[in-house]
Amino acid sequence: QVKLVESGGGRVQPGGSLRLSCVAHGDIGSYWHMYWFRQAPGKEREMVATIGSGYTTTYADSVKGRFTISRGNGNSWNLQMNDLKEEDSGVYLCNVESRAIGTYGRNFWGSGTQVTVSS
Repeated sequence: QVKLVESGGGRVQPGGSLRLSCVAHGDIGSYWHMYWFRQAPGKEREMVATIGSGYTTTYADSVKGRFTISRGNGNSWNLQMNDLKEEDSGVYLCNVESRAIGTYGRNFWGSGTQVTVSS
């Protein structure tokens, strides 16, 4: 099994920055794919950014130029969020698609970290 743990959420004013982290505990293999999603009240869960094991990244149009996804040490990833807007508020969740033997193709979710952007 794989457990994902997010951290780094908080409350900031518009224009501020936060850095989220996600750590995977367990084997996810070498060819994983990682996603950051966010869930705002009353809205559908949306994909914010993704990164593959080859370090190819993609972003939602709403965050391009403001958010940067990257890999940290070991099985960890970061989401640097700059110039935050009130509409960026929500619970941010990390998701990893495993490529490990035994969990190949399975998606694992963290429990999320709250981001609140408000003046």
